[in-house]
Amino acid sequence: MKLLFAEDDPDIVRGVTTLLQRSGYTVDAVSNGRDALTFLINGDYDAAVLDIMMPGMSGLEVLKEVRRRGMGLPVMMLTALGELDDRVTGFDSGADDYLPKPFAGKELVSRVRALLRRAEAFTPDVISFGDVQLDSGTYQLTCGTKSVRLGNKLFQVMEMLMRNPNKIVGSDEFMSHIWGWDSEVEINVVFTNISYLRKNLVKIGSKVKIRVVRNAGYLLSYGNES
Repeated sequence: MKLLFAEDDPDIVRGVTTLLQRSGYTVDAVSNGRDALTFLINGDYDAAVLDIMMPGMSGLEVLKEVRRRGMGLPVMMLTALGELDDRVTGFDSGADDYLPKPFAGKELVSRVRALLRRAEAFTPDVISFGDVQLDSGTYQLTCGTKSVRLGNKLFQVMEMLMRNPNKIVGSDEFMSHIWGWDSEVEINVVFTNISYLRKNLVKIGSKVKIRVVRNAGYLLSYGNES
């Protein structure tokens, strides 16, 4: 899952970014409203956390522009202002949740998870394809009685493939969604992760294959599917 976090306090940015990354999310962080809007327009995010009071554009202005453009990603607002009118303004502008400062890190992560669950219409924690199951709670990839725990990036690559079983997923989609559009990581990291996933599928005895579709990307197949 890929998040945008917009906040102008560098200490909060460092703390929250680290916390969210340790919780398994890919995070792009910006410190002003104009950058937040640019990232949201050009990026591929599952959710955004926006501070209301930011230079350039306020979080509310960013939110209003995002909604004006028809972008439906879930958005949580952060603010030091605690009055009812501020919360009402945020919700009326299209916010999905609201968290006043100061906040506990665990609560923010919990709110983000709830936000994403609602956005995905309660997508189950365990997803299946062919003879394998992928558990988003434990990062376990299982086939029959055998299982292997995937690292964060491997899990996210496998999750993208399993949530799009009939769709070719391109390397650029993996890069944008998992590593971030401004990442300095080379694109061959996608092939490296695909290679590791193939080895893990063999290790647990699965008949699921990750096919290469020439000049297009990768696609899951099962058994004798061509």
